[in-house]
Amino acid sequence: KANGVEMRVEESLAKYLLGFDYKIATEEDWTAEYDGLTIAIRSVKDLEEAITIINSNGSHHTDCIITENKEKQDEFARRVDSADVFINASTRFADGFRFGKGAEVGISTNKIHARGPMGMEGLMIYKYVLVGNGHMVKDYSGKNAKPYTHRKIDLRED
Repeated sequence: KANGVEMRVEESLAKYLLGFDYKIATEEDWTAEYDGLTIAIRSVKDLEEAITIINSNGSHHTDCIITENKEKQDEFARRVDSADVFINASTRFADGFRFGKGAEVGISTNKIHARGPMGMEGLMIYKYVLVGNGHMVKDYSGKNAKPYTHRKIDLRED
C-alpha cells in the first residue's frame, strides 16, 4: 500500500493477508491487463495449471513466476506463450529501454507482424526471459541506479 500497489486476491488467500489492504478478485481480474500498480493473485494446484491458465487467459505480453525451484523456473520460461517471461522479478521491467532497445513504439504479442517483402529477420519472433531475485524497477532508476545487464540464454530442451 505504501507504494500504491492495489492487490486483488482470490478469496481463499485472504487469510494470509491480515493487516494488508486488498480487494477480493472477480472473474474479470483473471483476464485483465492492468495499466498501473495493480496485481491479481490466485492460487493454483501446480505449475501445469498455472501455465494452462496463463496461456488460455493471459494477454501474452508479460507473465511472471515467483519460485525458488530451478526446474519450475525453466519449465515456466519454456512453456508460457508470452513475449516476456519473468522469473522472480517485477513485470514492470517489460520495457524496450530496459531491454537495451532504446525507446519502444510498442510491444507486439502476435507471432508475426511483418508485411511486404521480408528477409529472415522479419520471420523471427522473440521471447524475452528476465531472471531475477526479487528485483524491482525502482532500484534501476534515479541517482544511484544499478546498471542493466543483457545476455542471451539457451532454453532449448535437450
